[in-house]
Amino acid sequence: MERNAHEVLDAAYAAGVRYFDAARSYGRAESFLASWLETRGIEPGDVFVASKWGYTYTAGWHVDAEQHETKSLSAATLRRQVAESRALLGPYLDLYQIHSATLESGVLDNDAVLGELRRLRESGLAIGLTVTGPAQAATVERALETSAFDAVQATWNLLERSAGAALGAAHAAGLRVIVKETLANGRLTNRGGISLLAEATRERGTTPDALALAAVARSRRRTSSP
Repeated sequence: MERNAHEVLDAAYAAGVRYFDAARSYGRAESFLASWLETRGIEPGDVFVASKWGYTYTAGWHVDAEQHETKSLSAATLRRQVAESRALLGPYLDLYQIHSATLESGVLDNDAVLGELRRLRESGLAIGLTVTGPAQAATVERALETSAFDAVQATWNLLERSAGAALGAAHAAGLRVIVKETLANGRLTNRGGISLLAEATRERGTTPDALALAAVARSRRRTSSP
């Protein structure tokens, strides 16, 4: 698995990818990424590495496990997992994100968590959050009110644009905006079977995934400052 992961990372790096995103709950993703960076002799400044805290992987590599991960957005989890992430990624770790923040979780109003994040930020580690659920825009807006974050990661694609205005506000406030699920979990590819998208791609001589990615890029330009 590690060798295969390295081959994928090699291909991505050769294609110009320099942003790599992992999480404590993604199995051994941090470990595989770290070993690739070290064996390839890549310098920390040559890539931008992000990871996330809040979920703990519990499946033990069993796909039929009753529970694959547990979620806890507590200060104790943050302290434990940032130490684990730093032990693996060391100087490569540039951005540490709350994994799947929501308003209901209360993490954005948790003084202990915000205090820990402030301490990490003061140490030079950029701090971000990923958002999830139907109220992503509201979660981003609350995060902006805290002034505690350097980056936000949210869903935006041709089928789900509700967070667009909030992401534009985050960009205007100076935050790094990271877009996830740009292909809507495969629905914006050939296998998605969306007739309107298929027609648009035929007219333009391209593919559904290319058109979906172009839409994200165009949205980014619209929110970019001169």
